[in-house]
Amino acid sequence: MHYIPTDELKRRIFRFQNLLQQQKIDGAFIVQNADLFYFAGTIQRAQLFIPAEGKPLLTVKKSLARAKQESALENVLSLADPKELPQALNSYGYHSFSCLGFELDVLPVNDYFRYQKIFPSVRFVDVSPFIRKVRAVKSPYELELIKNAARLNQLFFAQVSELLREGMTEVELAGQLEAFYRRHGHQGYIRMRGFNMELVYGHLLAGESSSIASFLESPTGGSGLNPSFPQGAGFKVIRRNEPVLVDYASVLDGYMVDQTRIFCLGHLSGDLVRAHQVALEIQEKLKEKGKPGATGNELYALAVQIAEKYGLKEHFMGYPEPVAFIGHGVGIELDEMPVIARGSKEPLEEGMVLALEPKFVFPKGAVGIENTFVVTAQGLVNLTTFNEEIISISIGV
Repeated sequence: MHYIPTDELKRRIFRFQNLLQQQKIDGAFIVQNADLFYFAGTIQRAQLFIPAEGKPLLTVKKSLARAKQESALENVLSLADPKELPQALNSYGYHSFSCLGFELDVLPVNDYFRYQKIFPSVRFVDVSPFIRKVRAVKSPYELELIKNAARLNQLFFAQVSELLREGMTEVELAGQLEAFYRRHGHQGYIRMRGFNMELVYGHLLAGESSSIASFLESPTGGSGLNPSFPQGAGFKVIRRNEPVLVDYASVLDGYMVDQTRIFCLGHLSGDLVRAHQVALEIQEKLKEKGKPGATGNELYALAVQIAEKYGLKEHFMGYPEPVAFIGHGVGIELDEMPVIARGSKEPLEEGMVLALEPKFVFPKGAVGIENTFVVTAQGLVNLTTFNEEIISISIGV
């Protein structure tokens, strides 16, 4: 039994080949793990050649046995030395290339130079935009996997109220919640495409931790445990009457959802409660407007307009260093297309899956919401259901 069904792989490859043909590209090499998994169903150490026409060829350095077991592709063979690649391609009828595509947004420069030596007279072009375009629209098969991840998050967020107590540290609570994830099949790693964008599970931040800036392209940062990984949960003690932001991604069978909820031991101040309600209003407006044809720039501008109307623009999507987006595609990676951001002109398409995260960050803590949605003709449909209000937990005097 192959991991990804044969028909599903064929559908993905066919859509990508159409784009190659439109751009007059003879074929493309896929080497990045997330893209390999998407098009081949395996991430063994390999390179996948997808011709503009014909059957793909997966050449494997290690492990050939697992690649054959995991991938539904017909042509899977061993290839230890990249220099033998032209010969291998020629044996399957692929030769005389004038233009080849590569994932130039992620391909290491040394590998690029190596391919140049192997194909010295061929023009190289970037096919990563076409790969990301194909991956942005999810199939019914992918949507079912994403819904499974959403169901795990529903169970996960129910655990927070059971485990959260005054005096525990952020990392103590994070460890208990992440153990729950692992027991239920979370793969323990969140893939991101952006260079040096690293994340494990997500952010669990209490009170002023939310306003600690970090390198990650995110409205929140957190201290982390040390400067080698300066984000997420740290040793801050969780106190009563402060927001506890839980922003975690559930990943099952390679696919993920992204979701945020706000918890509190006791009650939050009125200004934070008001800001949270504005975040919910932004979400509802964008759900309505997020139909096929709408652009990320339009949706982002609407969100900023609402935040400004309530005098909260300064704190919208980060403080004191805000990010210029409010949503991002999710799937195999956390930073897929589309991007709901300033200047993003790509129109939404039916079947895209994205996370919307309107948040407000103050020196004393963050509030807001995040859910994962699928784009439909009627607007955005929420896949991640759980109580969206601030979840207050009663404590003794």
